[in-house]
Amino acid sequence: MSIYALEDKQLLAIKPTNFVVESIFERNDLQEVFKNNIDIIAPNCLVIAEEFADWQGSRKRIDLLAIDKQANLVVIELKRTETGDHMELQALRYASMISTMTFEDAIEVFHRYKQKNGCPSYSLQEAKNAIEYFVEVNIDESGFAEDVKTILVSQDFSVELTTSVIWLNERNLDITCMKIQPYNDNGKILIDIQQIIPLPEAEDYQIKVRRKLEEKRDTRKESSRDYSKYRFNDMELGKGRLALEIIKHHLNQNPNKPIESLIHDFVNIPHSQPIIESLEAARKAAKDTGRARYFIYDNDILTTNDGVKYVVSSQWSKDNIEDMIETTNEVFGYQIEKVSAINSPEKRRVPINDYEIIQLENSTILVNKDGSEVIAKPILRELCSQFDIELSNSNGNQKNTRSLGNELINAIEKRKW
Repeated sequence: MSIYALEDKQLLAIKPTNFVVESIFERNDLQEVFKNNIDIIAPNCLVIAEEFADWQGSRKRIDLLAIDKQANLVVIELKRTETGDHMELQALRYASMISTMTFEDAIEVFHRYKQKNGCPSYSLQEAKNAIEYFVEVNIDESGFAEDVKTILVSQDFSVELTTSVIWLNERNLDITCMKIQPYNDNGKILIDIQQIIPLPEAEDYQIKVRRKLEEKRDTRKESSRDYSKYRFNDMELGKGRLALEIIKHHLNQNPNKPIESLIHDFVNIPHSQPIIESLEAARKAAKDTGRARYFIYDNDILTTNDGVKYVVSSQWSKDNIEDMIETTNEVFGYQIEKVSAINSPEKRRVPINDYEIIQLENSTILVNKDGSEVIAKPILRELCSQFDIELSNSNGNQKNTRSLGNELINAIEKRKW
């Protein structure tokens, strides 16, 4: 695109330039300009941090971090180069790193940002109030950072990058590319800013297409999911629990067997991670990643004769659980049979006192006692008080069963780690 000056009924082309030639820098110039005029590249967003790097083991920094009106996080990456090389990979890495940020984390981050940018006495309460006032959703009910969006800002983008972004957007990511082209008009720098992905005039259509594709993928995933139940030792178990009970039983049958030999008994079963891991390593991984991939609760822990504690993987597919069943039936003589396939998937299940708290995929919360379902809310309120979980949200309204159950499960898992 060219820019012209209209003078004396003539169109005079203004000379395009680049940020390097004009000695315009990413951090000291572009970042400062855009954080103070964020609506130009990120409409309806609030900047909560710059040069954000609150993670362990990495020196990477997000240029600008913001939230939108729906309380989603927005990663903004700036480049003054003419191709924007590797920006999409960098931004994806950053988006994944901040995806576990909580509302409390965001308040603290915004608090520090305001203190460093002209408001040294800015308080945490002011930061919380400002975010809650800015967003258009009730964070207590809708959740915080349910999605992470990305905005890439560069003088230009290579074909490889734009192709990658379009492909990622088709798979339900939310990445915007903003092109910023500088011009030199007799020493005065003009900047043309255009959104090139998605094209503004096609954005609504592309969003609808993306949602439709997402619905189709979810339907295919749901129809292909396996919720089979298996019977072993008079217990009816799902895939993960079946693997846990098999290994528990095998350890009890061979109490004097070294752990290395026990692990070797299952070495031929394909798996994406060690089937048996030390409790210490599993808890460290859960803290580092924010997700427990092993059965790490007290009743599930295996203890060897030398007192070392081990845990069993909770990540099992239809294929490798069949390999486990075949191995244990043929090699160890255990009797395992498939009894049913259930279409009401569970997302998480945690034990606490005499209860089991169950969270389904649709966020429904169930509470079982002695294998029977009980009325959930009074039990949840009682258990939440043990973890100092507030029973009401910031507006003074009582939290619903889903909110209480989700917070309780998170608190139980965090304590176990």
